Amino acid sequence: MLKEFKEFAMRGNVLDLAIAVVLGAAFGKIVTALVENIITPLIGIVMGGVNFSGLALTIGDAAVTYGVFIQAIIDFIIVAFAIFLFVKLLNRLKRKEEAKEAVPVPDPQIELLREIRDLLKEEKTL
Repeated sequence: MLKEFKEFAMRGNVLDLAIAVVLGAAFGKIVTALVENIITPLIGIVMGGVNFSGLALTIGDAAVTYGVFIQAIIDFIIVAFAIFLFVKLLNRLKRKEEAKEAVPVPDPQIELLREIRDLLKEEKTL
């Protein structure tokens, strides 16, 4: 059982997924810091000094902190947009690479045969 687990854990897909999760978590922290410390204050300034994280509605003893929810929505939109741009860039690079691979390299023998054919056609017309 231990051997099977080791084979499972060492598969390329599992390792790739683990790396993606770790990088995704780190990327999420970077985006959260960007949103909390730069973007949200700028939006607050544009909206007249409103700080989203402090927005709350008090009903009795309960506090509904909808500002935190707004902050989470902004985080999500920025992360989704950043991932979209990254995937779009990767797709563009992949298409360029596929286009380079799609151009066939002519076989020298076939090129030589084509030249001979063209020369024979020219001799017939003369």
